[in-house]
Amino acid sequence: MSGVNEIRSTFLDYFARGGHTVLPSSPLVPRNDPTLMFTNAGMVPFKNVFTGIEKRPYSRATTAQKCVRAGGKHNDLDNVGYTARHHTFFEMLGNFSFGDYFKPQAIELAWTLITREFGLSKDRLLVTVYADDDEAADLWRKIAGFSDDKIIRIGTSDNFWQMGDTGPCGPCSEIFIDQGPSLRGGPPGSPDEDGDRFLEFWNLVFMQYEQVEPGNRLALPHPSIDTGMGLERIAAILQGVTSNYETDLFRALIDAVSHAVGRPPEPGNVASYRVIADHLRASAFLVADGVLPGNEGRGYVLRRIMRRAMRHAELLGSREPVMFRLVPTLVREMGAAYPELIRAEGLIAETLRLEETRFRRTLERGLAILDAESRDLGPGQNLSGETAFTLYDTYGFPLDLTQDALKARGIGVDTDAFGQAMERQRKAARAAWSGSGEAATETVWYGIRERVGATEFLGYETETAEGIVTALLRDGAEVPALEAGETGLAILNQTPFYGESGGQVGDTGRLAAGGCKVRVTATEKKLGDVLVHHVTVEEGRLGTGQAAELVVDPTRRRAIRANHSATHLLHEALRQVLGDHVAQKGSLVSPERLRFDFSHPKPMEPAEIRAVEDIANAVLLQNEAIVTKLMGVEEAKESGARALFGEKYGDEVRVVSMGRPIDDVASPSGGRPNAFSVELCGGTHAARTGDIGVISVIAESAVGAGVRRIEAMTADAARHHMAEESRALGAVAGLLKAPITNVPDRLAALLEERRRLERDLAEARKKLALGGGSASGDDGIREVGGVKLMARVVEGVEMRDLKSLADAGKAQLASGIVAFVGIGTDGKAGLVVGVTADLTERHDAVALVRAGAEHLGGKGGGGRRDMAQAGGPNGAGAEAALAAVAEAVGSGG
Repeated sequence: MSGVNEIRSTFLDYFARGGHTVLPSSPLVPRNDPTLMFTNAGMVPFKNVFTGIEKRPYSRATTAQKCVRAGGKHNDLDNVGYTARHHTFFEMLGNFSFGDYFKPQAIELAWTLITREFGLSKDRLLVTVYADDDEAADLWRKIAGFSDDKIIRIGTSDNFWQMGDTGPCGPCSEIFIDQGPSLRGGPPGSPDEDGDRFLEFWNLVFMQYEQVEPGNRLALPHPSIDTGMGLERIAAILQGVTSNYETDLFRALIDAVSHAVGRPPEPGNVASYRVIADHLRASAFLVADGVLPGNEGRGYVLRRIMRRAMRHAELLGSREPVMFRLVPTLVREMGAAYPELIRAEGLIAETLRLEETRFRRTLERGLAILDAESRDLGPGQNLSGETAFTLYDTYGFPLDLTQDALKARGIGVDTDAFGQAMERQRKAARAAWSGSGEAATETVWYGIRERVGATEFLGYETETAEGIVTALLRDGAEVPALEAGETGLAILNQTPFYGESGGQVGDTGRLAAGGCKVRVTATEKKLGDVLVHHVTVEEGRLGTGQAAELVVDPTRRRAIRANHSATHLLHEALRQVLGDHVAQKGSLVSPERLRFDFSHPKPMEPAEIRAVEDIANAVLLQNEAIVTKLMGVEEAKESGARALFGEKYGDEVRVVSMGRPIDDVASPSGGRPNAFSVELCGGTHAARTGDIGVISVIAESAVGAGVRRIEAMTADAARHHMAEESRALGAVAGLLKAPITNVPDRLAALLEERRRLERDLAEARKKLALGGGSASGDDGIREVGGVKLMARVVEGVEMRDLKSLADAGKAQLASGIVAFVGIGTDGKAGLVVGVTADLTERHDAVALVRAGAEHLGGKGGGGRRDMAQAGGPNGAGAEAALAAVAEAVGSGG
């Protein structure tokens, strides 16, 4: 029982038998403490439980917690690889009591585990207690049988734990093992305590006080327990080695490094192997928890970790990317305990490969310039700050890398001049930003961005987190606080809320800070990386500097994710059905529906719409994981990933892949793609294609010349829409007294019957009109100026039928002029005048119709000499219009 994985499971199983709830490790990005860059201790996930803010359904817990210490005050980066126990990433085994058991049982549990389960000899163990903690000392005497010389009292902060200047606190008891006289060092509390002989491997924290103010502590009503045992340390102890890097896990990783670089470790370079093995773990777990390399915050720390390892790979003689080739070994060793490594293996490998490829270009270029610029410098001299800034600004060579490269020669860097050059660049950027157009109205965001930095987006991995309010605005100006009832804008250092961009709408939800309750009504993105929350304070007061809990509306986000993923599937399905000319021209992804605009010259046929739906839903039903990778823009495009319309991309992009290719579809290049859909996208997506539920296209329409639009729904919205349509169809079937399957035929028959009846009715009305019925009561035929004139007002005849009625009248007269005024149900009137062929030399139908149209309130009229039409809004002037036509005929018109 000495393998790392076995030790971890033994610890968790032991405490599970003791009534503890076994919990999975929390992410490395703290969700409940925005003041921390990374989770750096096992108790971090339980901070709010210990302070009483949060209640859990259990009072005992145990975890193996992922931790990183590589930034801020907890920064072990520079020591990693050169000592036996420093790591950037490590695992903290812990057991916790939230007001349940206290010192007696905590010590009893610890002692039983290490002596019985782990089999450590009592003779090699000793403990420390806080100087005035007599209770803990007595318990160690009673439970372990220790003599006073094995219980060392320490009066410093090493043995008194505090969460902060105020809050829960209490004494500690640390458990040490004597690794033997072959190692240098003395027991804790002695002048030689910093040696390696006496190794502390477990710290028991007895949380029994609350620090209300300096010098004033109160006893907690429900004391608690927080313990932390370094897995790497206990593994080294149980495996009988004096360095964590000699344990089975690190031996496997170092062997993989050796194989990758093509040479075994040697006394002069062993630190490089250790650095690579350690930094591989930190890099992989950070990427798996949603951190990607960048130039600020957590992303910058990750980039430093990666590039430090890559620099050591280069020192070992590697000239090609190495780190990504080590990922399978890490996944094999740790994937069973941490399945997130398996899930994110592709993303981890791609991120490492991309970063190392870029870093090698940067390193080669930067070192050449650095060598030329520092050739004449000697030990104790400084490289100019301007040169260091040029390396940073123009060639992407970080300041710390410049300092590290010069350190071996004893050369420093003029950091003051570097800082001045940086400030000059910022001023120039400010001036450029505020200098033109619409951007001038947005200068407030540039100032905020420069002062508080980018907002770290956590929403790919979580929908809840804590953040610190860094700026507030009301009516376009910064304010220190927003009061109850006020609306404004809030910026935080980190957030799970997605800012509207790339067609995807921003998130909504809630924010709480102490007694303050805030509604988040929208989120937008400014300057590319400042996420702005539109807020309304419902209770309390929201001020800058406050820590706030942020909760995205999960139902709304889930619907948005489904619709966004469906957009990708529809895009590729459209290409496969309509052709490679299809390209995105715009989109909208909202919780209710999606809208997708694409290039296509004509309306889609119903069969084409059905085919697109069928293909997209077939891929959906594969229920494949939706995979995200980090790649360079050009590399991503060369791989076949499609860029989305209107999206702005940086040097590194997220490439989202969905589904397996449809069997009978080959890629345009002739080969078969690895996924059905591959697109560059910064939005949020479903975890699996099956999470979309269903895709239903509800509309297809024109947007502009050569651009079509489809609208669709997914998941519950699609189900509700289809259910509503089904109910409507059922109601139609009921009215038709036919089964639903027969509704189309039955309805077609009814419509045909209606058209036939309408034709028959129109013919009957024509015959009635030609038979002499008129509003005036006569037959309407008389002789005017030697010409037969048939002039009638008809009702119930459609305006479109007046012309055929005039043709029939002309045929009946054989020689003459016909004039009909039809009056519609809306009171409007239409006038038609027809002249038989033998009379068109003497009479013009256009002139005659214009004479009558004036009395209908119309203007003019049009047609030919033998047939003309006009209309107007005044049906009451029908008889006057006919009289005007008769008068015109009599005058020879």
